[in-house]
Amino acid sequence: MLGPARYGATATAAAGRHADGDDPGARFRPPPAVVLLVPVFVSLLVQIPGTIGLSWWQAVPVWAAVTSIALAAASALALLAARRFPGPTVAVVAALALVDLFVPPVGGPPPVALVFAIIGAVVRGARAWALISVGAAWLIAVIGPELAAATLAAAAPVGVAEWHPARIALATVGLALCFVIGEGVRARLRGAQERRAQLTARRRAAEQEERTRIARELHDVLAHSLSQIAVQSGVGLHLFDREPERAREALANIRALSATGLDEVRGVLAFLRGDELAAPDTAPLTPQPQLGQLPGLVAGRSGLGLTVSLDDRLAGDAPPSAVQTTAYRIAQEALTNVVRHSAASHATVTVAREAADLVLTIADDGAGIPASAPERGGLRGMRERAELAGGRLTVDSGARGTSVVARLPWAGAA
Repeated sequence: MLGPARYGATATAAAGRHADGDDPGARFRPPPAVVLLVPVFVSLLVQIPGTIGLSWWQAVPVWAAVTSIALAAASALALLAARRFPGPTVAVVAALALVDLFVPPVGGPPPVALVFAIIGAVVRGARAWALISVGAAWLIAVIGPELAAATLAAAAPVGVAEWHPARIALATVGLALCFVIGEGVRARLRGAQERRAQLTARRRAAEQEERTRIARELHDVLAHSLSQIAVQSGVGLHLFDREPERAREALANIRALSATGLDEVRGVLAFLRGDELAAPDTAPLTPQPQLGQLPGLVAGRSGLGLTVSLDDRLAGDAPPSAVQTTAYRIAQEALTNVVRHSAASHATVTVAREAADLVLTIADDGAGIPASAPERGGLRGMRERAELAGGRLTVDSGARGTSVVARLPWAGAA
């Protein structure tokens, strides 16, 4: 009974490990504080010492050197707001980088803060902010240097002739490369997020499938055992005074049924506690039921006005063990429904082979199931069992009774 459940639990555990980040392919993700502060420190280390060195080398005025250093520091510190406000951050850093172009020293260090701001804005979804801000700064720097210099009256203007075409091309390619890198990182992060979502969904689906399987097993065990105990106790009470020996036999059957049911329930509960995972080689407390146990099942269902007969047409031929277990469980649930929900006086269990199928039929002469009635858990469980085995189950109910037919592949599910 616990073989399929053990397999499902293994899949559940594996899916849970992957979804929780224990996947061997999972990559290390630095803390958010590191992701935020490293660009700031790198920008400060590159821009400020470089600006100081060039200012000393070119002997620029003190006011220009202080202004350029302040612009470099401000653009680096502005990255502290990149996580919460990526769009405004890239706009501010682009504006500071633009102003710094028109403040000596000429040919300062690369605007590393702008690189980080562009990539961060694209990754965080502020692509429009980055495109508009960087595009506007590029146009002002390349096309309108006189206008930009007039805005900064204290700065020494840089003429159009001083912008070498190679420098313009190199800056344009560098800015475009920042956008490409940002898009690549964004796509990579989105793919990782989708994989995590898929793994989480897979884990939840496996867990739900496992819960459904366990619920089906418990339903079959408890419904079968308790309904048989109810029948045998009714027989015992009915015959207690007149035929004490038969009443004693009914009590003995109740004892055996309760012991078997308890063993099966313990097996399911042991799996729920994880005992089966801790010791995967441990055999279940009760063996998997086979078609050879159908006579005992049929005999246990008879009583209190209900007669159940078995028509075995297999002539000693037997399908694989898994198919037999599925057929037995379907017969068990169908007879439980006959006892609990049908006012039948006779039921027949027929087992036959038709071509490559095992055909199991449980027919009774009860009142039938109303067409408007919803499918009960027992019928749904039988249908699921048949489909998991690669077969199908049909139910024909009318005024003359109900017939449940399960067709299962003789060789098992493909």
